[in-house]
Amino acid sequence: MLGPYRADLVGGSKVITYIGNRVFSPCSDIASLELTSDDLTKVVTRLGADESLRHLHTIDALIFREAVSYFHAVGADWCSLPVTTRMISSPGEVYRGERLNYTTDSVPITLEWFDQSRKIFLSESSQFYLELRLLIPSVNRVFSIYNSFRKEQGDFSHLAEFQHIEFEGKVSFEENIAIALGLVLHLVRGVLEKCEESLRFFLDDPSIEALQTFSALSFKRLTFQEAMEILAEDTQLPEYREPSLKHFGAWEEIRLGQIIGKSLIITHYPLEEIPFYHNEAPVNGKIRVAENADIVLSGYREVIGSGSRISDTAKLAEKARFFNLPVADYDPYLMSRAQASFRQTAGFGLGWQRFTHWLLRLPAIWRASHIPRTHLNPIP
Repeated sequence: MLGPYRADLVGGSKVITYIGNRVFSPCSDIASLELTSDDLTKVVTRLGADESLRHLHTIDALIFREAVSYFHAVGADWCSLPVTTRMISSPGEVYRGERLNYTTDSVPITLEWFDQSRKIFLSESSQFYLELRLLIPSVNRVFSIYNSFRKEQGDFSHLAEFQHIEFEGKVSFEENIAIALGLVLHLVRGVLEKCEESLRFFLDDPSIEALQTFSALSFKRLTFQEAMEILAEDTQLPEYREPSLKHFGAWEEIRLGQIIGKSLIITHYPLEEIPFYHNEAPVNGKIRVAENADIVLSGYREVIGSGSRISDTAKLAEKARFFNLPVADYDPYLMSRAQASFRQTAGFGLGWQRFTHWLLRLPAIWRASHIPRTHLNPIP
């Protein structure tokens, strides 16, 4: 069995159950799990005494090496990029003039920058800067491994600061999905082959065996509309008749994998409920949809978000107006489409701690970080 969770309807309530691993006991409702300030103050003590952190360190180091080797193998170059920006990749919450709590947009962390009066943010993705790097004609594929910052309330699957493994390339939508899926499979194989002792510290034999058979055949591809129809049929709940992200979260992602019995590649999300830069897909349906795809791992939730980018300057400007983006801040991104060297790109981002959370069947994402950062005070 893969992944740490089950999603069930219990007395009409949606409940996510933690299954447990060799280190952590099961929990009947992950809503009861909470990181506290007291937990953070114990980090220094735990680093010297908690054996699980040694094994987590070993696996983290291997994930970094394997990610770099994979990207080199697919012809991608690493890029040094800024982590302060005026261009955030999920600006709907900030600029659109309305706060939709069911979009995939995230609120950035604002900084005071010298004597500047305009807002500046900590980056929540390196994507824009990876896209700009690809304006160099001889550079075709790039990647970054950096910290990302999001002003989100910490919970079992969210950190305010996490490590992002990101890729951008002059590739098609389908090529991009293949590269993203290839990265996940490469990381799993690498940990199995090179970190068996540390992996077995967390996982029992059946869990190891499930990872050993994990392959491209372990995935099912479906559209967001199809996913909602499956949930509607399974639960008989009326909200899933509406193809909107307002009814689609952690419980639904876990439940879908449970129903289908596989990990998922979910494509074509509602265009106006995801970040503005996604290209519109040429799909006929009730709503406009994006040419994007999320990879949702079985027994868990989304670990990779991906998609192709808008290439048409006029369409990008239209989306910028829709989201009420400040022209002065986003002009470099809009200008990129007018450059002779511009080529349409696609890319993805993998949440490192989410992948580790899933891989080791940990109870909560803060267990996948040696020094976690949530909405609580950054201690130590």
